Order: sequence, then structure tokens, then C-alpha cells
Amino acid sequence: MTIRTARPNRGQHFRPRLHCLKKLEAIVVEMQDPKSGLKGSEQKLNVTTIPHVIAGQDIIAWMVNKMKITIEEAQAFGTMFVAYGYIYALQNHKKLVICNDSSLYRFQTPYFWPTQKWVADDTDYAIYLAKRNIRKKGMLEPYEQAHYNYLHEWLYHKWDFIVTQATEQYKASRERKKPDRVVFDCQERAYWVVNRPPRRTHSALDNGPDRLIDPNTDENISFDQYRRINMFYQQAIMRSKVKSSVSLGALLKYITSYKNHDPFLAPCLPSNPWQTDNDSYWTLNMRRVDLPTKMRVERWSFSLFELLTDLRGRDDFKIFLKKEFSGENLAFWEAAEELKWGTAASMSTKAESIFKTFLAPGAPRWINIDGRTMGLTVKGLDHPHRYVLEAAQTHVFLLMKKDTFFRYLKSPVYKDIQKKALNPETHNFSQVQLEQNAKNRSPGIHPILLWKQEEEEKVKAAAAAAPVDVKAMMSKIDRKK
Repeated sequence: MTIRTARPNRGQHFRPRLHCLKKLEAIVVEMQDPKSGLKGSEQKLNVTTIPHVIAGQDIIAWMVNKMKITIEEAQAFGTMFVAYGYIYALQNHKKLVICNDSSLYRFQTPYFWPTQKWVADDTDYAIYLAKRNIRKKGMLEPYEQAHYNYLHEWLYHKWDFIVTQATEQYKASRERKKPDRVVFDCQERAYWVVNRPPRRTHSALDNGPDRLIDPNTDENISFDQYRRINMFYQQAIMRSKVKSSVSLGALLKYITSYKNHDPFLAPCLPSNPWQTDNDSYWTLNMRRVDLPTKMRVERWSFSLFELLTDLRGRDDFKIFLKKEFSGENLAFWEAAEELKWGTAASMSTKAESIFKTFLAPGAPRWINIDGRTMGLTVKGLDHPHRYVLEAAQTHVFLLMKKDTFFRYLKSPVYKDIQKKALNPETHNFSQVQLEQNAKNRSPGIHPILLWKQEEEEKVKAAAAAAPVDVKAMMSKIDRKK
């Protein structure tokens, strides 16, 4: 590999993950400690004896004992080491994962670590592929051959230099001892597999687009910018703050409330339809059902937003408001929501109709809002748009949230639906049944193919329904004769 004396300034690319990589390197160094680290041994690889080789199961066992974590976590952590190039496989080098078996691995030399910030340059990669092409006598792997052909076309103007460098490096490597030569070849191959992986393979070292502003450069701040920064901090100091304990308590309360309703944290009742091919979960949780499930009714009590988002819960809330003779607030909220999702041509008509029904003096379903909100709404109705009623809608929502919602939770209507709600039993499927369901599941048809089939059927139906030209048919028959 070509050794560079000057390193380019690539700090802005590595800055977000540099702290993470430093932690990984500290653990790698600890793994290689002669006393408390992993003990390597000599292993034969294609007749050649390779020193300091470690099995994948030994690496995972060391992390489990040292870090007090589970085997799954240790395997995921070890895969991160392989993906970033700190550990490389001697046999299945294209698979950037760690296997919990007797697969052989070695620690990468620090020269090839990501924090060295070597740029994976096209010229260096072309030299490596040319050298490998010489050694393998043209028998490169398919993805390497594709890269080789592309680089040969892209760097054609200096291909003689690339071939010369590759030839010299190949001759120099022939002078080393065979074990050293094999180890260096494995290290260099592992570096390029990480930095130039096969096509359609995820790389842990992928960087996003270059930043337009380099964070490492010194910025010249003008007096006006200093004045704005000063004003911002003064306003920030005067702004009311929430204590960390209060915000963390609210977050903990939210997680405690929703954890049983999160399909990633709790199982679906009666079963997960994506795994078991049983659609009872979807049937019981349709948008409007006669009897909802207990989990669904419980979710209504979390907030008014949850209640109004669920159409079945909103219908139940309407029944309560009808008994309370106060259904105009919810009717106005629904009308304002409908205005947001309506067409542009109907906005003026809908806004005027809503104003006459709910806001105008003497309206049939007049709602009580404060004068400031009413003034903003009336002023906005001169040029109506989708969100012209949002201020009044928010005011009505807060009124229902502070008063009506809590009375609904204590009402016989909500308690009655709680008693009648369904509590489906869990469908227990064995692992064998789940695997059989997955095998029997047929792949779906792409919507474009379905659309093409429908179009072909329409054309055939139109052709069949069209009147038959008898003269044309007779002429065809005469030609065949």
C-alpha cells in the first residue's frame, strides 16, 4: 500500500464518530493486553502458519466476561469491531460480521485503523487491485473485477504509473517471509473490504455529503453578530425553564403509560398478524367496531388527542356530549379539521358556513371563545385558508381537555364501554408453526403488474364489445384461402 507523508485535513468527516472510535480502540488495546487480554495461537491457513490467531467464540466469551453483557450484545459489539476494521476474518473476509464459532480472526495493525484518517484514494485502490491482479494472474473476484475495469477507464491517463507501482510493491513483497507476506496481504485486503466493500453492501465508514462550512476553520464574527448573540442569551436567561427532574418524570410517566401499547415492547393481542398469518388483531382494531378491545379503551384515557384520533373513541365521546347537551365544541373541532383537508376551491364556502354555524352572533350552535381569538378568526376570514380556524380550534380543544375530557372519564358512558370491551386471549404459536407460516406465505404481486393486467383486461373487454366488421373478417378469410 502506498505510504503518504502528508495527511489531508479530513477532520470534519471523522468528527461525529471520532469519540466512538477512540472508545473502540481502547477496548481493542485491552483485548491485546498480554496479561488480561485474549491469548492468540498459531494456526495453519492453506499450509502457511499464521501467528496470533483468535477464534470468534473466544472474542465473544472475553467480552461477555469482561463487560458483563449477554452473548447477543457481545456478538453485536464484535460485529462493530469487524465492520470498522479493527478485527478481520482470515477465511470469510467479505462477511463483515463476527461468528460465535471456531472462525479465525486477527487484530488489524494500528496503521490501518480508521482514526488514522487515511483517505481511501482511487489511485491507492487501483494499485492494490493491479497488484492483486498480478498475484492472482487475472483471477479477481467479480466485484473487484468491476472496480478494476472502472478504475482502468477512470484513471487511464496514469495507468502506467499505477502498474509500475503495483509491480514494484509485488516484487518487494516477494522478498518477505511467506507468513509475513500472507499476514500483510490479509491486512491490506481487510482494509479495502471495509473501505471499498462489494456493491450493494452497507459500509460502516460511509460518510454523508461534505459540509459547506468547515468546523475546524476560525470564524470572524462581526460586531452585529456579537450583538445578536448577546440579545439571544439575554432572552434565553429570561425564558422560563423546566427542571430536569420534572421533564424526566414526565418522560418516565409517558414511557410507563405507553410501554404496553408499543408493539416493539409488548406482544400484539391476540397475535402478530405479520408473523402468524392470523388477522384477528386487525379485525378487532378496525377503525369503527361495535366493541373495542380493553387496550384500545385504556389508550383513550391517556389524553384527549388519543381519544379524538381514534374514530371509535370519538363516537363514544359524542354520545357523552349528546347527553351533556354540549356537542357543539366537538362539532366545531371536526369542522375545522375537515377544512384543513378540503380542496382549495371549497375553502371560502366551508369557512363561511362554519362561521355562520358556530361563531356568528345568534349562530345555531354557537361556541364560547375569548374576544382575542374571535378577532383573529374574523380577521383571517377576509382571506380564508386551510388554517384560518386553527386559533379557535386550539382554544376549543383546550376547553374540552380541561373540563369535558375528565368528566367523560368519570361518566357511566366510559365505564360502561370499559366493562363491555373485549379482552382477546393470546394465540400461542410454536416456533415450528411460525416457520411453516413463513414458508407458506406467497410473495405479493407488484401494484404495477396488477395495473398492467387490469389495463390489458380493459382493452380485451373493449375489443370484445366493439362491433365486428364483417367485410374485414371476410377479406381475412379469403386471404387465408
